[in-house]
Amino acid sequence: MNSFRKMHVSGDPFILANAWDMGSARMLAAAGAKALGTTSAGFGFSQGVPDMGNLSRDVSIAHGKEMVEATPLPVSADLENGFGHKPEDVTKTIILAMDAGLAGCCIEDTMLPHDTPYGFSDAVARIEAAACVAREESKKRGVDFVLTARADGMMLGQYDLAKAIARLKAFEAVGADVLYAPLPPDMEALGEICRALEKPVNALCAADFTKVSTREFANVGVARISLGSSLARATHRIIMECSRAMFEHGDFRPLGHGVDGDVIDDMLKKYISPEKP
Repeated sequence: MNSFRKMHVSGDPFILANAWDMGSARMLAAAGAKALGTTSAGFGFSQGVPDMGNLSRDVSIAHGKEMVEATPLPVSADLENGFGHKPEDVTKTIILAMDAGLAGCCIEDTMLPHDTPYGFSDAVARIEAAACVAREESKKRGVDFVLTARADGMMLGQYDLAKAIARLKAFEAVGADVLYAPLPPDMEALGEICRALEKPVNALCAADFTKVSTREFANVGVARISLGSSLARATHRIIMECSRAMFEHGDFRPLGHGVDGDVIDDMLKKYISPEKP
């Protein structure tokens, strides 16, 4: 059992800090993160493309490898729907993720680039294929890979809480290690999800859930709190607000609220070996 898997304890959640480049990864690690995640939306923003199906498998895997190399922390990658509709597309993605040194990944049940969910049986078959190849490759390589199965249809308004739970229970039964239904209606619904499952549950800290404390997540049984694109969007809000002040009002004062460069330098230096510039 690897250290990343051991972090997942129901009722004692850790924060999976989603980064979008080496700089944000190293700052989060220096600030105390125990594990990192990629964010397809945040990385997409940094590449100048919108969220939802605009990143290729090769680009996403290369980005995941870069995140692995940025710090010593385990990294779980947001690999969207596995970059293909067939189970064999997902298994290829899992193998490439393991080749990149990732500690785990998320696979969702949405037919990207659209927000339509896969049919129930197809969604389960895709996760079953992913779980099987992850187990086989882990045994062959002597490593451990944590597969998170996402039911995104509730967040996207495509199905209700009961159907999300039914999918998560089916994903659990076919071998997913962590279960994840982003943005249920409220904390009561999140608690219902946790009680319905035996394996660890990931909760997304976004929208109204940013008002919830770690202790409150713990009290309903959450094992992992991911940031998704929340931190990236907070950063982009600053860019947007500073830009509007400058370009619309000739006001540069918001730029004066930035972090001192020496502080950032000190955080980044922890992860640069002496032989590198």
